[in-house]
Amino acid sequence: IEAYNGHDFSHYKTTTLKRRIAKRMLARGTPSPEVYDHLLEEETAEMDTLCRNLLIGVTRFFRDPEAFAILEERIIPRLFAGKEDSDTIRVWTAGCSTGEEAYSLAILLKEHADKINSSVDIKLFATDLDPHAINVARTARYPTAIVQDVSPERLESYFRLQDAFYVVDKNIRKMIVFSEHDILSDPPFYNIDLLSCRNLLIYLKPKVHALLFSLFCHSLRTGGCLFLGSAESLGQSSNLFD
Repeated sequence: IEAYNGHDFSHYKTTTLKRRIAKRMLARGTPSPEVYDHLLEEETAEMDTLCRNLLIGVTRFFRDPEAFAILEERIIPRLFAGKEDSDTIRVWTAGCSTGEEAYSLAILLKEHADKINSSVDIKLFATDLDPHAINVARTARYPTAIVQDVSPERLESYFRLQDAFYVVDKNIRKMIVFSEHDILSDPPFYNIDLLSCRNLLIYLKPKVHALLFSLFCHSLRTGGCLFLGSAESLGQSSNLFD
């Protein structure tokens, strides 16, 4: 894969890689790894499909509602504290997949800015290794099933129904810059107030975690906040954060 598109999956957990490859082998009816390897050499479309499967783009709007409630009530007000209208709040969503989480964060930030009548500039950088997922995020069109995760009030305020899809309001979309980015090799963003990296670390080998937490520490401004998934923890890097 690395020779094909430059994506290095050697940092992913071996069990995850084996499970995803086995799923594609079953789907294509290949009896052995050798036969599937030959198929990958012959069909670039299968290579692209395998890469998308390995990237595991699983996300939802306001995923883990309890965590987002704490973010809304305790963390986001802190981000605005002491900010002048000429200042900027910078947010980085690393591993944003198809964009639901980035838009969720943008909605919370917009709601609080409106609540306190703040004109502070809000910039969100949403990145992912998967170009297909980034294209979906930029399109900002989601199936009507999002009604399970987004309240009627927020659907009314921040989405419009178009051709059986909910489309994110342009005022929310313009807050976010989506880009393809390899968190393990590309330069990080800096002076970040809130860094969200959720449900990515669980797929990576433990030895990579320390590297990423060090990177996150340098990306965040002093007093900035790191937002992780419910199954993730700092481990041996707990000394970097309160």
